[in-house]
Amino acid sequence: MALLTNAIKGTQDVLPQNSYKNRFVEAALCEIAGNYGFREIRTPVFEHTELFNRSVGDTTDVVQKEMYTFLDKGERSITLRPEGTAGAVRAFLEHGLFNEDLPQKVFYLTSCYRYEKPQAGRLREFHQFGVECFGAESAAADAEVISLANEIFGFLGVEGLELQINSIGCPTCRAEYQKALKAYFEAKKDDLCETCLSRLDRNPMRILDCKSPVCSKIAEGAPTVLDFLCDDCKEHFEKLQKYLDAMNIAYKINPTIVRGLDYYTRTVFEFVATGIGAQGTVCGGGRYDGLCEELGGNHMPALGFGLGLERLMLVLEAQGIELPEDQKCNLYVAPAGEAASLYAAGLVTNLRQEGIFALFDVSDRGIKAQMKYANKIGAEFVVVVGDNEIESGTAKLKNMESGEEIDVKLDTLSEDFADIAIRQSVAKLSDELSTDEFKDVDMSGIDINALFGGKL
Repeated sequence: MALLTNAIKGTQDVLPQNSYKNRFVEAALCEIAGNYGFREIRTPVFEHTELFNRSVGDTTDVVQKEMYTFLDKGERSITLRPEGTAGAVRAFLEHGLFNEDLPQKVFYLTSCYRYEKPQAGRLREFHQFGVECFGAESAAADAEVISLANEIFGFLGVEGLELQINSIGCPTCRAEYQKALKAYFEAKKDDLCETCLSRLDRNPMRILDCKSPVCSKIAEGAPTVLDFLCDDCKEHFEKLQKYLDAMNIAYKINPTIVRGLDYYTRTVFEFVATGIGAQGTVCGGGRYDGLCEELGGNHMPALGFGLGLERLMLVLEAQGIELPEDQKCNLYVAPAGEAASLYAAGLVTNLRQEGIFALFDVSDRGIKAQMKYANKIGAEFVVVVGDNEIESGTAKLKNMESGEEIDVKLDTLSEDFADIAIRQSVAKLSDELSTDEFKDVDMSGIDINALFGGKL
């Protein structure tokens, strides 16, 4: 019997001591996407199963082995989303976004669900940042989407990533490629796994994506799709490379990339990392010009990518990349007695309304225990409030790092505290820098949130 206090296999908790890192990364992803003109879209966690069968492809591992599918109380087949693109396309069609100015550019931060063997960077519940661009056929759009992903990694300081690109052609040229693949694998079908045998007639390209070591070895000698591209697809792929060159984005052509989902056409790409276990692909995507039509809409060129957040966090950790620290308590109010506790409650309320991270004791601890707690949580300043302080209207404000104490007026503390913190930070800065260095510091745009460890 499973313990109620154990998380379900393939899921994980992100605890407070780490969640701020995720929050910083997610905020960066959203901001960078916004700079490229992408706006957020949010779709339901579950959809009709047929949506994923038709978009992802019923010969893929995702549909055949990994989806969480169930009947709801209305006997409808429902599936938890295994990826983000299908829901975004469905919303694009349902709400008529194709009638708006094109291209329509959206991004999302979402949870996804796949029933597969949990391992490093691969969970059954995982989180994905994705972008989708509808209505742009040019290779310039492909390069821009790749550039967005590349900028994300650059901003976070990720090193050692390799961009690998390929073209898997359009339905016309891919049909010829499928014939060549079928002929190749037909001669070796006695060694193929059962799943790949079922794909042989319906979609032999899926064999190239098989995780079986035997099938993977066989696939190494298969014909490559680049040899079968039609003139239009070849030109599109060549233009993509020119745009990437113009953007100074390094890449490697990898003709074995097909991606694991059936909706892709022409451009496919992956950012591959080392040092995080078997799952080295941190980000992958490509073009899916036929998906809107497949789901009942008109033809609409489209493309996008998905970036696994858990894998990205593993890469950041493996490379020792330090993210900004979590915000620390700016001011801890230590009340002495019940009346002081009530006073402190009002005081921290005013401080918080001024944007200051303020706390007060809610556990009826003595002053000594409160000071110990304030030090443990890294509070930058502490003010002790008791009957005498309330009566006089003044108290001692202690800088917990330097030990310095100054007198403050309690009735104007919320207004004065920011100025006090700035002056002490400037004093600290002057101590750390030489006289000439300090003269060169630009004090004109001091950000109080930055001084307080904020992330604004």
